[in-house]
Amino acid sequence: MSYYEHKQKSPHSVSCAVLTISDTRTEQNDESGALIKQKLTQAGHRVMAYSILKDEAAAIKQKINELLAQEELQVIITNGGTGVSHRDVTVETVSSLLEKRLDGFGELFRSLTYQEIGTGSLMSRALAGVAGGKVIFCIPGSPGAVNLALDKVILPEIGHLVREATR
Repeated sequence: MSYYEHKQKSPHSVSCAVLTISDTRTEQNDESGALIKQKLTQAGHRVMAYSILKDEAAAIKQKINELLAQEELQVIITNGGTGVSHRDVTVETVSSLLEKRLDGFGELFRSLTYQEIGTGSLMSRALAGVAGGKVIFCIPGSPGAVNLALDKVILPEIGHLVREATR
């Protein structure tokens, strides 16, 4: 079966959780979390959970494990904590939970980011993979990065990824 045939048989609506990883964001000023929820909903997907977590590995790991235990949940999208500062621990934390890495996601995201901002794209450690049959994306927390990741990479493939991760 071709890529296009696989994609055609993929779900058009999936259930998602959105996690904002930040020491400073609140529900009132979490522009990126709100943007992710809006884009998912507008594309016909369901947002089943939303949380803001501090940049702390234990809290991130605990929340993701809780979400992985939710049978009906299919996708987890985190934003924030993907940079190079000592407080950025999302990538290390999530990586330890992944059963399969989707290295092409980070590579493609950084390539697209390079086209927009140049060499600063090398500081992004955007990551995706599969754990417990669920697809997990870790993207930077800026609204520009969220728009790029959702519009150019995640939304076009989310159903297909869910289909493949659950086979």
